[in-house]
Formats: sequence, C-alpha cells, structure tokens
Amino acid sequence: MAIKLLIRRWTEIVPFLALLLYLLIPESYPGWYNLVLIGGLISAVLVAVHHAEVVAHKVGEPFGTLVLAIAVTTIEVALIVSLIMAGGPGTETLARDTIFAAVMVILNAITGLCLLVGGLRHKEQSFGLDGMSASLVALLTISFLTMVLPNFTTTQTGPTYSTTQLIFVGIVTLIIYLSFVFVQTVRHRDYFLPAIGEEDSEVHAAPPSTKASVISLVLLLLSLVAVVLLGKSLSPVIESTVSDLGAPKSLVGIIIAMVVLMPEGLAAYRAAINNRLQTSLNLALGSALASIGLTIPVVAGVSILMDFDLVLGIDAKSTVLLLLSLLVVMMSLRTGRTNVLQGIVLVLLFFVYLFVTIFP
Repeated sequence: MAIKLLIRRWTEIVPFLALLLYLLIPESYPGWYNLVLIGGLISAVLVAVHHAEVVAHKVGEPFGTLVLAIAVTTIEVALIVSLIMAGGPGTETLARDTIFAAVMVILNAITGLCLLVGGLRHKEQSFGLDGMSASLVALLTISFLTMVLPNFTTTQTGPTYSTTQLIFVGIVTLIIYLSFVFVQTVRHRDYFLPAIGEEDSEVHAAPPSTKASVISLVLLLLSLVAVVLLGKSLSPVIESTVSDLGAPKSLVGIIIAMVVLMPEGLAAYRAAINNRLQTSLNLALGSALASIGLTIPVVAGVSILMDFDLVLGIDAKSTVLLLLSLLVVMMSLRTGRTNVLQGIVLVLLFFVYLFVTIFP
C-alpha cells in the first residue's frame, strides 16, 4: 500500500526529494552520485511541467498556454544561465547552441518522430493548414532574426548584436511570440483545434479545484528552484564529460535542449500515436516558438544586466541545416496530410545534425 501511495503521489514528492538531493550534496562524492543528481534533475523537469499543466487547465486559455511556456522557458533559461556563470571560455555561445538545438530537436526529432509513428500506425494523418502556416511563419522569422541576421550586422564585430540591436531584436521576437499566442488562443483559435472525431478527452475534463491548483502552483515553484540548483551543481560535470569525450561544446546545448523538451516530446508522441496530429504539431511548433520567442528576450536581458558576452549567430553549416529543416517541414505540412516518408526524412535529418555536431 505504501508503494502504491508513493507511485500515485510521486508528483508531490519529487520536488522535495530533488531539493533534498541538492542540500545533501557532499563536498566530494563518488561518480555514481552524479547519476542520482541527473535523475533528480530530469524528474524535477517532468514534475514542473506536470504542475504547470494543472495550473494551465485551471486558468484556461489564453493564460494556460503562457503558464506552460513560461514554466518551460524558466527551466531552459535557468540551465543556460547556470552553465554560463559556472563555465569559462566558450560559454558565451551556450545560449545560441541551446536555442539552435531546441529548434533542430523540435523540427526534426519530435516532428519527424510524430509523423513517422503516425504514418506507421495510421498510414495518413490530417491537420489544419491555417494553424500550421501561422506557426511556421512566426518560427521562420524569429529563427532567422536571432540566429542568422547577427552574422551580417556590422555595428559589432563577430556573430553578435550590439546592446541596442540585442534589445531591439529581443523586443521584436517577444512581440512575434505574443502575437502568435493571441492568434492561437483568441483571434483564430479554431485554426489550431483538432478535427471532429480527433478531440482529446483530456480537453473536456473538469478543471482542478482551487485548492489543487494552489498546491500545484507551490510545487511548480519548488520544482523550478530544484531544477535551477541541480542544473548549477551538474554544470561542471556536463562540461567536463563533453570535454573528456573530445566533443565540441555545442553538445552541451543539445543535452540541455533534450532535457527541457522531454515532456513536450512525450506528449506530442502520444498525441500522434492516438491519431491526433493537430495536437501533436501544436505542441511541437508551439514549443519551438516559446524556446526562441521567450528565451531570447530573457537571456538577452540577463546578459546585459550581468555584463557577459552573448554570441547568437550560427555558422554556415548550421545555417544550411536550419534552412533545410525548415524547408522540409514546410513542404511536409503544405498539403494538410502526412505520411511515413516525411517522418523518415526528418528523423534522418536530426541524425545528420547530431553527426556533424560531434564530427564537424
């Protein structure tokens, strides 16, 4: 009975266990304890998003979408800033690497896997073109503004923005993201709704009580604190492991992106398996937009306040991969129907991205 109770209430227990893990970290500890800390970090991320979903369901749209986006962005920014502050030379590119990795993971790994498993199980799947068009227009714009345009500005040498440019681009990306949220949740909400017969039963579930929502809000805050603290503690381990493997530092960004996007990836996968591709794509592309549209303004503000360098421009190889990924996704989603081939191509593109990152 005690084990069943623990399993049923694990989302309430994990935030406290994760904080306890941090408080009990000794000055010197064996290598296996790092695995425990990593387990605590991943568990805290999953629980944080769970409680964010509970709060989002209570407050409803459009605020529910913002709750989820802000929770995930807080986790991403916390890990980025923790690694930047704890790291040495080379960490000025970490924000760029993480954001670029998030976009590549979402466009190729998550979207590709959803199209692949959906195609294998259901042969063809359909979705609304209007919603996907709006998502891709916003994603294409903010991706190039934040990761490609810095390579061509001349006010400051290198793939960086000047302080004035950084503030301006941060404001622009934030406005684009908030405009997308407004269109998705208010003005043209019907663009993003599943087709008749594909509705998610969870949408019609009764909202949680006020007491349950307040408890989830408190546990959400505790989980986010645990993520920040554990991420800061693990930052030297992550960087030293990547360095020992002889891999480039950009691999750290991929690790952060995969940890942060794990909950959304699992949710999108489940939706695709259940023939709810519209919901799956909403989760995937919405996460990509939040990863840039909210993370860039916050990281830019932190970099200005704390006076550390921020390199945003990606190199020519990464630009080609970004453009190719966006082009393949746009071509795959242009008809409103998908099949297994598009999923295979996108998943293979993700492995190409991983390969050329480790073996540049």
